[in-house]
Amino acid sequence: MKVAETSIPEVLLLEPKVFVDARGSFLETWSEPLFEQLGIRARFVQDNQSRSGRNVLRGLHYQIRRPQGKLVRVVSGAIFDVAVDLRRSSKTFGKWAGFRLDAESRRMTWIPPGFAHGFCVLGDGAEVLYKATDYYAPEHDRTLLWNDPALGIAWPLAGEPVLSDKDRRGVPLAQAETYD
Repeated sequence: MKVAETSIPEVLLLEPKVFVDARGSFLETWSEPLFEQLGIRARFVQDNQSRSGRNVLRGLHYQIRRPQGKLVRVVSGAIFDVAVDLRRSSKTFGKWAGFRLDAESRRMTWIPPGFAHGFCVLGDGAEVLYKATDYYAPEHDRTLLWNDPALGIAWPLAGEPVLSDKDRRGVPLAQAETYD
């Protein structure tokens, strides 16, 4: 597994080793001992999968009392994946890191607890899988405004994004509940 550090040290871009032969390919997407060697100590309790069409933007989501770490990967299509640091005690509070993830490269992102997460679809559609370290808790679910000028996220959109009502109603960082 290759690991690339990002502008936020705790957010990692991971490139698994892919074994290819005449039959096709094989890769390991999660191995607790391997990830522990990389400094990622996580117990995953829930797997989620989403399918999204052209220009869909999901996020920026987080849970205030039951924060989730996420291991994100794309199995079809491509996305621009974003993590925003919401830990007030962090040197990178309010900063974001973004990456292209696609089915061909098989790269993944590790987004630890304490971050908002979102993505936009690049191309006609994408299918995204992510493992979460805590269960979905609707009462603690929050949405950070995807286009908050204070964040300045450079979303690579081809026109207006397709958003849920929840994502349209996101709050700017200045009004958001955050972590200590």
